[in-house]
Amino acid sequence: MIIKSVEKPITVVEPKDYPEASLKEFVFIGRSNVGKSSFINTLLGRKNLAYTSQNPGKTQTINFYKVNERFYFVDVPGYGYARVSKKQREAFGEMIEAYLTTRNSLEHAFLLIDMRHKPTEDDVLMANYLNHFQIPFTVIATKADKISNNKIVSHQKSIRKQLNLTQYTEIIPFSAVKRLNREKVLEKIASFL
Repeated sequence: MIIKSVEKPITVVEPKDYPEASLKEFVFIGRSNVGKSSFINTLLGRKNLAYTSQNPGKTQTINFYKVNERFYFVDVPGYGYARVSKKQREAFGEMIEAYLTTRNSLEHAFLLIDMRHKPTEDDVLMANYLNHFQIPFTVIATKADKISNNKIVSHQKSIRKQLNLTQYTEIIPFSAVKRLNREKVLEKIASFL
């Protein structure tokens, strides 16, 4: 798939402000500092469209990026970030839940997990949540460039076991730095269109 156009994101907090649900949507979910913004920028072939920062927790809204006039990439706030207040973490959780449970145009979710570490309790909860609500998802194992090639398979097996994934849930190693598997992810998205 070739990314020809991306519109400036529509930024929302409440469901009433979501764009009209006429196009398919692909949501990106992950804990703060997992590399979600870098992942989105790499897929889109843009440097700074999704805001990246040394300080995690910058995404505090739901951002809808209209791509090729055909579909949306949806970026939700990262979860599990300790430096925001408990009240704010709860608000982010409610924002994510409202999107996931009410959006009929949601086609597929991408759950981003840092490949260098075992999944957190929040990662496990999110995988269980997606399974419970029967939202199909793919795991994106980010920061794969930080893992030696001969350890990638064992890290994938560990993620599969920790998240209790079936054999049908795909795990794609990804590196924004090396653009590893960018085309594979875009092909997967194209398969739903």
